[in-house]
Amino acid sequence: MMKRNLFVLIVILLLAHAMPAQTPFVSRVWSADNGDGTYTNPVLFADYSDPDVCRVGDDYYMTASSFNCVPGLPILHSRDLVNWQLIGHALPRLPQLEHYARPQHGCGVWAPSIRYYKGEFYIYYPDPDFGIYLVKAKNINGPWSEPILVEGGKGLIDPCPLWDDDGNVYLVHAYAGSRAGIKSVLVIKKMNAEGTKVLDAGRLVYDGHDIDPTVEGPKLYKRNGYYYIFAPAGGVATGWQLVLRSKNIYGPYERRVVMDQGSTAINGPHQGAWVDTRSGTHWFIHFQDRAAYGRIVHLQPLQWINDWPVIGTDKDGDQKGEPVLRYQKPVQDKNIVVQTPADSDEFNSGTIGLQWQWHANPQAWWAFPAQGYLRMFSVQLPDSVHNLWMVPNLLLQKFPAETFTATAKLSFKPQLQGEQFGLVVMGLDYSGLVLTRTAGGISLSRITCKQADKASPEKTTPLAIVQPDPVYLRVQVTKGGSCSFSYSLDGKKFIDTGEPFTARPGKWIGAKIGFFCSRTVKTNDAGYADIDWFRIE
Repeated sequence: MMKRNLFVLIVILLLAHAMPAQTPFVSRVWSADNGDGTYTNPVLFADYSDPDVCRVGDDYYMTASSFNCVPGLPILHSRDLVNWQLIGHALPRLPQLEHYARPQHGCGVWAPSIRYYKGEFYIYYPDPDFGIYLVKAKNINGPWSEPILVEGGKGLIDPCPLWDDDGNVYLVHAYAGSRAGIKSVLVIKKMNAEGTKVLDAGRLVYDGHDIDPTVEGPKLYKRNGYYYIFAPAGGVATGWQLVLRSKNIYGPYERRVVMDQGSTAINGPHQGAWVDTRSGTHWFIHFQDRAAYGRIVHLQPLQWINDWPVIGTDKDGDQKGEPVLRYQKPVQDKNIVVQTPADSDEFNSGTIGLQWQWHANPQAWWAFPAQGYLRMFSVQLPDSVHNLWMVPNLLLQKFPAETFTATAKLSFKPQLQGEQFGLVVMGLDYSGLVLTRTAGGISLSRITCKQADKASPEKTTPLAIVQPDPVYLRVQVTKGGSCSFSYSLDGKKFIDTGEPFTARPGKWIGAKIGFFCSRTVKTNDAGYADIDWFRIE
């Protein structure tokens, strides 16, 4: 028996030695790590809205808003707050399955918080139409629990818990005016010891109507006997970072603005997470609204002065900082490798890359990873759709940088006339390249839709009749979100398709890029497209 076990161990060791280590992904279009011990903001040039971070030992974990995009609640990992890897999602489906079977733009998962307490990860997230939920896991890689309704109701948003020294558990949250009919206020409520249920109606702890309109996104902490509420105010694109402090959980709270745009080009710097390092330095993760690029993620140094935080650099000594563009990395460790969330996808792993999300709760047959490609089947369009805005089977990912080129190699195998496959840049306006089976063959067209959310019709411009196998579709994105589309039949010579399109954000999210495969006919089978690869460079 001992010899057998030894043999098995030797085999395992040999196999492990023979298997190459997984190479961290590094984007060709954006990395914040300068390679000299410094970083450049943003640390994530992608739409990870309302980021929150917690530290466990030497590891940092981030989650963010995901709204109606599925899977939701992205989980990112870093060891230095600069180099991040997307490692999974805590919410494979939105729990209201039927409700989110169709796109519910701007709904779903709003600003979450992530905490680690007594060996478990807790993520509290709000759905403004249903209430505050909790998912938890003993391992960051899951499995995550089914969502637990902590408090039901409309307009309850941006929750954050605090486990106090005396055993009490609290939850701070804000209100969405669009659902609750009130905004710009923060309340604190007691929870049960498990953090799974709100126990009372709560108390008002701050009203920002007079000087801090649209105060929201609170994060609750305790340090040196003070309770702190970090909260953005003044609006997503134009606001400032507010900090409140009190010796009593229910206040009264003192107020201070600890960071604003100042003399920088980083507008509305707010909404995020205070986090420390093992060495005792302090940092603040927040977002900047960049319109079509979404809410991109910045990292700021934080100093405590007289038990008040100062975020960024305080050039005039008024204890109100402004954002930095370049700074020393929080952790100086040569063993930490440069890495970024994946953007390109060769479709060789047997799974859809973590960067891809659907616009609604998906059906299993929409797409299947295969050996070296992704097969997307055509899905019947919902009744009464006017354009792609209400189409659920959009497989999209975030813009990864200010400028980039995205190219897809694919084969289109339709069965019925009218079946379509397209590469699209999606938002309130959208544009893309579409292959359609017609009586005359496979036609390639350029589509554009302005004010898609208003049910406006698409404008279609025919381009060519093409061979369906293979086809290369490309979009080049330049500063300001200007998108130039082109195509190729040999992967070498690309033909421009005319006037550039200016990307717009979606509802609370940045513009996204990806694919759709659709049909108008109801049938018991479907044609498909095989995506060989998708490359961003």
